[in-house]
Amino acid sequence: MNVERDTDSKFKPAVVLTGTAKEGKVGPPLGTVDIGVSESAYLFQVALPGVRRKHCNLKCDVQIDGRVYIAGKITGSEVLKNSSTVYDMKVQQLCPPGPFSISFNLPGPVDTRLVSHNFRPDGILEVIVMKYRIPVFAVDGWQFPPS
Repeated sequence: MNVERDTDSKFKPAVVLTGTAKEGKVGPPLGTVDIGVSESAYLFQVALPGVRRKHCNLKCDVQIDGRVYIAGKITGSEVLKNSSTVYDMKVQQLCPPGPFSISFNLPGPVDTRLVSHNFRPDGILEVIVMKYRIPVFAVDGWQFPPS
């Protein structure tokens, strides 16, 4: 798929963060969004550092108008849970454990039946969704809708 990068500042999506995504002050940012546009689809990538695939209850909802809502939970460190030793953390660089949500708008309407999700091992949620197209059909030589 050929993806164009739009560096124009008017294309910057408004991203809304809640929960631990909003509270994280240092460390890798949770909820950083990149959006790519091709002729037929949108690709978006969302940084979710600290979110573990098996324990996050990650949900990604894409609406027909292009609104995207992502929610999940950041769990605590497995080292602390599975260890008989108690650690007093002196430095807190990662986003704190807890629920989070991220929402933003894609540049246009989408076909919600044609969505492909991939939560990569590096903590990036990558989603491809096809743009909404008005169906075109012909009856007795007439094209609907007219082009």
